[in-house]
Amino acid sequence: MYASKFEVETKADGSPLTQADRRADELIHKRLRRLDQGLPVLSEESGAKAFARRREWSRFWLVDPLDGTNGFVKRNDEFTVNIALIEGSDSVLGVVYAPVSGISYYAAAGTRAFKAGAARKPVPIQVKKFNRENAIMVASRSHASAAVETYRARLAGEAEQVEITRLGSALKICLVAEGLADIYPRLGPTSEWDTAAAHCVLESAGGSVTTLSGAPLQYNKESLLNPWFLASGDPEFDWSALAHGLE
Repeated sequence: MYASKFEVETKADGSPLTQADRRADELIHKRLRRLDQGLPVLSEESGAKAFARRREWSRFWLVDPLDGTNGFVKRNDEFTVNIALIEGSDSVLGVVYAPVSGISYYAAAGTRAFKAGAARKPVPIQVKKFNRENAIMVASRSHASAAVETYRARLAGEAEQVEITRLGSALKICLVAEGLADIYPRLGPTSEWDTAAAHCVLESAGGSVTTLSGAPLQYNKESLLNPWFLASGDPEFDWSALAHGLE
């Protein structure tokens, strides 16, 4: 579908929707049910189940069948498939797959994080130590904000140079996980299915995904919207201090 013509619809929140979102959602639901018929599946395209029902789930799959639909529509290759396993309020297994490159990032809680491609063996990945000579910040290609610019300016006070890499989808968090960036401040709206899979990958690589105050991001909340968050590498640097008063 990516290589052919397709129609683009607009959802109630203003975000784009294509038939690829729907087809991927159907296929992923079908395959996950083969793994465990009784395990619930919650995805962006299946709609949010009522919290009264979800709160009874101890484990479930959390899926974004096409994360970065903007990138899909613009054909910039920056979109992913995100599949996470949630236990309680934590992401304990995550797979982020980039269909165009064939690269996948994956991890399970308590193990290492890995990056794999179609033509090469999986290799372990880990976050980088913060280098004050050259800090690398990841930012959204589609969602700029004054708060992100303020965070960048504060980071510039801690480093001689700040380089900014702009990307779409969960690839931004994965970039931090594989040590190619230091920090991704997401100071704008996202939903749980946008972050859960990459969250597990980053934590397993030695980083963290936290609220601006430093609390771990949690899942299966009454509202499926995430608070503003920081996806950070080096755990010895106080990333939250740079976000003080931004939210």
